[in-house]
Amino acid sequence: MSAYDTLIEGGTVVDGTGSPAFRADVAMRDDRIVAVGDLAGAEAARRIDATGLTVAPGFIDCHTHDDGYLLTQPDMSAKVSQGVTSVVIGNCGISLAPTFGRPPAPPMNLLGEADLFRFRTFGGYLDELEKAPASVNALPLVGLTTLRRSVIEDLDKAATPREIDEMRELFAEAIESGALGFSTGLFYPNAAAATPQEVVGVAAPAQGLDLVYATHLRNEGDWIAAALDEAFDIGRRLEARVLLSHHKLIGVQNHGRSRETLSMVHARRMQQKIGLDLYPYTAGSSVLDLKTVADTERVVVSWSEPHPEFAGRDLEEIAAELGLSLPDTIDKLSPAGGIFFMMDEDDVRRILAYEGTMIGSDGLPNDRHPHPRLWGTFSRVLGRYSRELGLLDLPEAVHRMTGMTARFFKLADRGVVAPGYKADLTLFDAEQVRDVADWDAPTEPSAGIDRVLVNGVEVWSDGAHTRARPGQVLRRQTA
Repeated sequence: MSAYDTLIEGGTVVDGTGSPAFRADVAMRDDRIVAVGDLAGAEAARRIDATGLTVAPGFIDCHTHDDGYLLTQPDMSAKVSQGVTSVVIGNCGISLAPTFGRPPAPPMNLLGEADLFRFRTFGGYLDELEKAPASVNALPLVGLTTLRRSVIEDLDKAATPREIDEMRELFAEAIESGALGFSTGLFYPNAAAATPQEVVGVAAPAQGLDLVYATHLRNEGDWIAAALDEAFDIGRRLEARVLLSHHKLIGVQNHGRSRETLSMVHARRMQQKIGLDLYPYTAGSSVLDLKTVADTERVVVSWSEPHPEFAGRDLEEIAAELGLSLPDTIDKLSPAGGIFFMMDEDDVRRILAYEGTMIGSDGLPNDRHPHPRLWGTFSRVLGRYSRELGLLDLPEAVHRMTGMTARFFKLADRGVVAPGYKADLTLFDAEQVRDVADWDAPTEPSAGIDRVLVNGVEVWSDGAHTRARPGQVLRRQTA
């Protein structure tokens, strides 16, 4: 064969399988890896010196709300700056399509402004992503709340048989258009009325296709055991792979219960396909309402439509300043979002250490003062939890971000550094990589990320975006 297009020389490869690191060169031609090993003397149009760097598969963010971000900020700097090359969209029951002219119902507004919800079909949204590529790959899920909003007038009620039929038709179009699966956010008010029968009825076209069912559980606090059983049962009935989104225990009274929930998960994994994802922080972020605030120790306002000046401020301080009760303060700020301090660090570590846990940022890119997980999740795992705390060794930490996630989403040619795989690659300094984004400065790029390539094209280099946008929509193959 002729010379390679690109040759990465002198790096230490952590290949995404969990296997030990090894010294090797990596050669690419077009958008694929074609050789890994000692390639000294090989000819290449371009050479990258990776001496002192780790060469890993590009990280796959398995839980995002980047549906609108891909269109409005296609450079995706928050993600590529921490080594992410692919994002899973359509989580927590909310996707950007299909919609039918109605204003988005919370929490759909987490995805962006109302004018983004303009796609009557799921396929139309994916077509738009392909016409205007982003810097990362997109793995699409369709959300139940979005389907409910398209069909049901009163979202506080369970769907009627006719409404289930209408949603099922929309769901079938999404799957035929290439959605890799579907999601629910049964915790949220506008989906809480959906029964398991409704979910199974709407998603009936998925049965037997081995799709992903990602779910923000109906309850992550006192009643989490029942919510887990509900999720497992829906997955079993649909023969789907269950993904427990951002698994956590909220409320002081539930701290430590990860022992119980992981035991439940492990037992059911012997019977059906189940995975879970986690972001490495003790605070979450979502829409600001009384239900979400109930079990928190502290709340920071991340955005407010009528009062943007309060972004980044403590909710109780705002209430005192306004002379209002907490419920009245929330009403005054709404629609709004918040950062909720509600988890226990020991639970975070226990869940992260569990063998079935993948990494997902759950970042909200439209927040004025976002949770730092948007910019720091993956480098935080590598720096704090792997290098500093030793909770996972480096090959296992990379595996949880790459190969494990690729296999769960059935990506046959991504997530591993090996010949034949797509050239999604992240080069980083294993001794220096760390998250820099924090509660006060949440949009700071990570340290130690040297280069990021998506489909063989460099998108991040020497601390800056290259402005390249080689991302692809990774649709489910229906043929």
